[in-house]
Amino acid sequence: MASQNSDIHLYTAQTPNGIKVSILLEELGVPYKVTAIDISKDVQKEPWFLEINPNGRIPALTDKLEDGTPIALFESGAIMQYLVERYDKDHKVSYPQGSKEYYQTQSWLFWQMGGLGPMQGQANHFTRYAPEKIEYGINRYQNETRRLYRVMDAQLAKNEYLVGDRPTIADFSCWGWVAAHGWCGIKNFEAQFPHLNAWLNRLLERPGLEKGRHVPSKHTALELNKLSEEELEAKAVSSRAWVQKGMAEDAKK
Repeated sequence: MASQNSDIHLYTAQTPNGIKVSILLEELGVPYKVTAIDISKDVQKEPWFLEINPNGRIPALTDKLEDGTPIALFESGAIMQYLVERYDKDHKVSYPQGSKEYYQTQSWLFWQMGGLGPMQGQANHFTRYAPEKIEYGINRYQNETRRLYRVMDAQLAKNEYLVGDRPTIADFSCWGWVAAHGWCGIKNFEAQFPHLNAWLNRLLERPGLEKGRHVPSKHTALELNKLSEEELEAKAVSSRAWVQKGMAEDAKK
């Protein structure tokens, strides 16, 4: 994972967005350094981090261009696009620019960035982090997450991967979110979404994804899916406290 000889430096945390980039880097076999960002302590809002990502969110990445110019990137989708365009010349997990599959990959990547991530993120918030249970919010975002899962399930009924004959950044961008379905309150996942479940486990067999999902710390979402609702709620208590604290501090600014 880490290498003293690499110009790539990943700043990340153990979240569905955070593991996208480490999964891709491991799939590409590109050496990189990693710094774990403790988002529960608002490290991502410290001045040094804001120099890298002014939005104060993970993941972020720094690198040097071929002429030695330093570059800082943020937004997971943009980082992933950069990495495959620069480091996947053999198209192991991408397609040549200008091909049909290239544009289809972009469609699914932006679908994840604009749909699956934000909607499931809101389902997480209202299900686990809100100070009170608001049924409208819970139902609204859990139902939209289910709808998006159905979109993926229908696509994967026709194809092993979201695009073409290989996994791409479209798949890697979605995997961490789908793996965390239990945290946002989606029940009976295997029965409701059999093709999506098969895809989830198919990608799990890849050594790169298996290694990358545990960066910068152990990935536990799959284990959480096996817990009861009462057990999940107990685990949410500590997280709810720092989420609400961060929101209150942002509101004062």
